Amino acid sequence: MNPTAAILVIGDEILSGRTKDKNIGWLAEKLTDMGIQLIEARVIADVEDVIISHVKALSESVDYVFTSGGIGPTHDDITTKSIAAAFDVAVERNPEAMRRLVEHYRDTDIDFNEARQKMADIPVGATLIDNPVSAAPGFILHNVHVMAGVPSILQSMFDGFSHILSGGVRPTRITVQCATGEGNIATIMGDIGSEEGISVGSYPWFKPGQFGTAVVLTGLDAQKTGEAAKRLMQLVHKAGFEAAIEA
Repeated sequence: MNPTAAILVIGDEILSGRTKDKNIGWLAEKLTDMGIQLIEARVIADVEDVIISHVKALSESVDYVFTSGGIGPTHDDITTKSIAAAFDVAVERNPEAMRRLVEHYRDTDIDFNEARQKMADIPVGATLIDNPVSAAPGFILHNVHVMAGVPSILQSMFDGFSHILSGGVRPTRITVQCATGEGNIATIMGDIGSEEGISVGSYPWFKPGQFGTAVVLTGLDAQKTGEAAKRLMQLVHKAGFEAAIEA
């Protein structure tokens, strides 16, 4: 089994629709390439009790938890104190985080006020995550990796620590294009999907005067996945429909 992961997106602005999440898809792709199986993604509000309960539950159920959002300088940025509370540790003004921020704001016209200094508050015992974009660090506490919500910052943070994650086998994905609706091949897909180690997903598509189904088979064993794709294609042919493995 590959290591497992969950993503926790924190922010009222995501739930209201004002801000469109761009982090789940990016992280999912990165984790998949590393052989880390993303099994869940949640979007929750900036509410301390809600953050605490979700962090606790996910931390206990997966190998890695990744959070985005809520570590900025404003009043509603409560992710840090909430995650500290989830693990029953205090929050402190971290000297190294403070040094990075002081250096970042030096020789600028930006006021390094108390609100911005708040971004140096880190749970006791946490490991800092470098932020090469805007200096304010994220942190790792137990198996929870806390990052900013801004996509460019989150991406730079993740790229900075991803080498320490223990990955697994990169899944093999094979697409079989079938010239028929998924309802006509549902039984075939179910039979193939019941095989151990093979996951089957179906994605209908429509073009002018034409429709079909892209059947995607996923597995950790490349040979077994390839053989399953060939069997599915043969069964679809036997049922009277065209099918081909996508190059």
